[in-house]
Amino acid sequence: MDIDDYLSKREQEFNRINRRIKNFNVFDFNYIPKKPLLRPEVKVIVDAVLQYRQTNLPTHLLITGSRGSGKTLLIKYIANLFSNRELTFQYANCRLYNSSFKILAHFLDLRPRGYGLNELWQEFLNIHRKPTVLILDEIDLLSDKDRNKEILYLASRSEQNYMLILLSNNPKFLNSLDESIKSTLQPRMIFFRNYIVPEINKILHQRAKEGLRRIPNWQIRQIAALTVRDTNSDVRVAIKALYYHALEPARDITEIFRQAKHDIISDLLNDLNDRNLLILKAAINDTEKHVKSVYQRYKTISQHFGEEPFSYVYFYNNLSYLQSLGLLILISTKVSRSYTNRIQLLFNQESFQEVFDRRFD
Repeated sequence: MDIDDYLSKREQEFNRINRRIKNFNVFDFNYIPKKPLLRPEVKVIVDAVLQYRQTNLPTHLLITGSRGSGKTLLIKYIANLFSNRELTFQYANCRLYNSSFKILAHFLDLRPRGYGLNELWQEFLNIHRKPTVLILDEIDLLSDKDRNKEILYLASRSEQNYMLILLSNNPKFLNSLDESIKSTLQPRMIFFRNYIVPEINKILHQRAKEGLRRIPNWQIRQIAALTVRDTNSDVRVAIKALYYHALEPARDITEIFRQAKHDIISDLLNDLNDRNLLILKAAINDTEKHVKSVYQRYKTISQHFGEEPFSYVYFYNNLSYLQSLGLLILISTKVSRSYTNRIQLLFNQESFQEVFDRRFD
């Protein structure tokens, strides 16, 4: 087979795929469905935003939940709904803009160089004189160098009464804030519980209805069950598995699901900061995998690689964060006459080692 023959063959295969998929966009994780699943948590958010629009008195929200529980999608959908209702929304993902300085520059569409933080904030105040909701996604990824989390302090104390909606995969994020920020922010906590099988069924049916020419009902049921059982209900794995099935409908669903899960976990590992990778490395190397023994090993490994280790409290908070990502589970285990937490890892260690070697070699 020469290159021309290979090209012709692949064109035929892609033509067959196009006969099965009518809209590839629905499989993009940034895609916002026409009618997202209504869940009780959403009603609380809508009510809080409505109250803010009517009274200009903000109720700040901290929304937590496992990765893939729909936090970002639903907040963006709500923001779109209110965009035609005399309310301004500003969105920033703290993975991309990981300091107060960068967030404000992003909101103002400015290059941050040449400005001071106070200058950026004053410019923001001048432009946004009407009720404005600031959405800070993955707020737990603000840089450690931004110790005072100035954006939270400035926005929560502003006389212009901005409303803050903070999204975090880390349920312990609030504990990391300075008391002066917590006292003015006083956020209402909203927890996005994990999806159950019928809900993932509905989500996949909707994606299939919008994106596929035929709805694979029994395959959707199987993917939904596997997602709840094996991934902490991470709906992103379910959507990717549905996409892979549409590409190769003859492949076994369990094999397709395994590939989708591997791809998502590889992305998660690549996105972790160095300290979290060192925590996972310590957990892999520790035979007992009890939290306290893993912490001692983590301190040793951190010193070896020239990293300042977390205190035990922050170490445990980060374990909770890693659990929310679906990378591990903390299991209460009886040892002698007392109970302790044991770490059960949920990722392929070969995939982890590839990421670790790239980062620390």
